[in-house]
Amino acid sequence: MLVWIKPLPAPIDVSQPRSLPQHFDAKFAAFVAALRPQRGFQTRSFGLNKMIGIVRTLSSFSGLSKPIEKSFLSLSCSMCRSISSFIEDPRLNDFLDYMEKLKNYERVGVPKDAGTDSVDGFDLGRMRRLLQRLGNPQSHFKAIHIAGTKGKGSTAAFLSNILREEGFHVGCYTSPHLFSIRERICLGRNGNPVSAEELRNLFCDVRGILDLSIETEAGSLSHFEVFTALAFTLFSQQNVDVAIIEKLRLRSRDVISFLANGAIVNIAHIVLLRLGLEVVIGGPFEPQIEHIIREKAFSLNAPVVSAFDAGSQSSVRCFERDGEVPFQLCKIFIENQDDISMFLHLPEVKLQMLGEHQLWNAISATCTALCLRNQGWRLSDKSIQTGLEKTWLPGRGQYLTKREVEKLGLCGVSILVDGAHTEASAKGLTDIMKIEDPDGIWAFVVSMASDKDHIAFARQLLSEAIEKVVVAFIEVGFLVLWPGLGRRPEAVILTESTIAGGKSRTASAKALKEVWLVASKLLEIDAADMGSLHQWKNDEFPIVSSRGDVSNRQVLMVACQNNDVQDSIQLAGMLLHARAVEKHRFIVVTGSLHIVSSVLAAVKH
Repeated sequence: MLVWIKPLPAPIDVSQPRSLPQHFDAKFAAFVAALRPQRGFQTRSFGLNKMIGIVRTLSSFSGLSKPIEKSFLSLSCSMCRSISSFIEDPRLNDFLDYMEKLKNYERVGVPKDAGTDSVDGFDLGRMRRLLQRLGNPQSHFKAIHIAGTKGKGSTAAFLSNILREEGFHVGCYTSPHLFSIRERICLGRNGNPVSAEELRNLFCDVRGILDLSIETEAGSLSHFEVFTALAFTLFSQQNVDVAIIEKLRLRSRDVISFLANGAIVNIAHIVLLRLGLEVVIGGPFEPQIEHIIREKAFSLNAPVVSAFDAGSQSSVRCFERDGEVPFQLCKIFIENQDDISMFLHLPEVKLQMLGEHQLWNAISATCTALCLRNQGWRLSDKSIQTGLEKTWLPGRGQYLTKREVEKLGLCGVSILVDGAHTEASAKGLTDIMKIEDPDGIWAFVVSMASDKDHIAFARQLLSEAIEKVVVAFIEVGFLVLWPGLGRRPEAVILTESTIAGGKSRTASAKALKEVWLVASKLLEIDAADMGSLHQWKNDEFPIVSSRGDVSNRQVLMVACQNNDVQDSIQLAGMLLHARAVEKHRFIVVTGSLHIVSSVLAAVKH
């Protein structure tokens, strides 16, 4: 296997707008490289006027006071793309090749028959037979089952660390991963990913059973089913005290449903209920949704604990930094006297996971820990607080360090990466954005899966741009109205990233741009369609005057199709500089954990 690793570009000082890596087609890349001779490349003569035209177009779109032809000649261009995912340990090559041959619904999307017992659906009988051949490992350990549409991974991490602080041997199974498939299975008192050697040995031990099962099921076993069965087998072999299992949302069912015999508590944002077991409701929910959950729990004789009832008075007190590491200082106060009595008061908790939504996830995990304590589990207040404070997950409200930003070829900007991909998680992201400099300017770099609600996601992020009207009642009886502070992004760069190694589920940058333009129109936000980065290499593309037909009040929308995510980030940095040199500049990379993975991989390598 030949792997090309992209050399690191020299950092770009965005106070001196002079560099924007371009990864167009091979011809254009060679053209750019020829403008700046590099060792190993032959210098050829191309039409400089063509390049200057492209630069003038970019300059006028950006609202620059003058073109940047001269500075553009210092363009840093790489002939090789950066790898978008972590290179797995070579000891796993056989295992990964084996798994690659299975159906991967994470890559291709959930089939329309997902809720049926069919070859293309999620036939629970198929999974039951596989587990039986493996000795029913799921019945050999206690489990906490986390279900829902958002916050599952963070809640699992909070709860895992609480239990580890008390000395329990914890297994944790979540998805997706950022760099290595091993991240999906974490083991032991340190919570490290399963080692390559352990995973390889397990695969070698059960490969015969897997071969038989796949043959018996006519090749219908999926990647997720096989890997889940392996995780259960490993938890059984390791004799974990408890396994925390995140449910993959596959419409009405999935293979995690086989944890019925081992479950202690079900945490829920959308709950999977079990007869007689405590149900911890996260959320917060719409009242009608919570009513349905409580009715179902009552029918199953399942006590309900709501993390957000009147007895839970928790809040984010302030946002601080320890060097370059941000954290939020929170108060957690829980007093519940309904179905289950519990009490906890933690006046100062330093959460590294940012945003009010992460406080909600922490409270859900804390309520679950208190349920376990009521069942006789040894869990001290100190272990709960320390577990919460130690929890940190990459790609969730993560600000890159100054050095990491420089590795992406920028300086003088802040970069926030977050795997938000739903309307609710977009709301959580905007809350994190509000924590930082309120006078700063922002640009979004967005890539999403094709099966997400793009319009709701875009509207939520853009809704912060609306200049809200503040109404105040003065004692003398006058109503005073003045514009509030909006969060209008200066630019939105729509790009593409691979999902599970492929692009069949990736929404095209062009389609995403159209959605964001529609969302802008619905919210009455003035947006300018800047076309695509690919268009700027054509002579026919119109050159706008450097004085600019684009107003500084317009949100610039650009599609970056088939480009490295690093190009999109650098373009965002350049456009931000063009709009406001003197203000603090922020770039938000979001839309999925897959684009976040690409960014963090570029930083890592």
